[in-house]
Amino acid sequence: MSAAPLPGPLAALAPLLDDYGYLAVAVLVLLDNCGVPAPGQTVLVLAAVYAGTGHLSLAAVIAVATAAAVLGNTLGYLIGRTGGRAFVHRWGRYVMLTPARMERADGFFERHGGKVVTVARFVDGLRQTSGIIAGTTGMDARRFTVFNILGAVLWVGVWSVAGYLAGANIGTVYEQVVRYQLWLLIGLGAALLAALVHQLLRRRARR
Repeated sequence: MSAAPLPGPLAALAPLLDDYGYLAVAVLVLLDNCGVPAPGQTVLVLAAVYAGTGHLSLAAVIAVATAAAVLGNTLGYLIGRTGGRAFVHRWGRYVMLTPARMERADGFFERHGGKVVTVARFVDGLRQTSGIIAGTTGMDARRFTVFNILGAVLWVGVWSVAGYLAGANIGTVYEQVVRYQLWLLIGLGAALLAALVHQLLRRRARR
């Protein structure tokens, strides 16, 4: 690896990537996309930086990370599809997830699930849970697969190119993009709130 300084999260993963290379990318990205809080995005960026210095192949990093991201989110979807609904019925009331709210979530995902699955990759928290939520709400498997692959390609492509091109400036670039993620999360939250308010107003108008 080059002597370029790395920000804390990247530097902490450097020994792991030095020892295990593509395997570390595959495992961490897969876990990060199926509900486990693993540093998949961080190791993806670091692997792209390594590729920029000639220590890894950028094409291989992109291929491995994309396959792992698709598989991870698919596993999350299967978890939600097979056990998510039963979990909600049994334990949902303890976290204020009532059957009525679950029905509204089903309707929201039916209309906007594709956009959520695609964009969720870029938002910490949503990246780990979007597949599980899609499975729990019963999103069509074929539709999920299309947007799952699209989201994985976009996410891996953006971060791989950013890491590869940033080189010695990766610390600054990484901090700026993480800040962008925060604003994206706020925007998604505002959009979701607006959609819920809109639904409530429509129901009141009908009454």
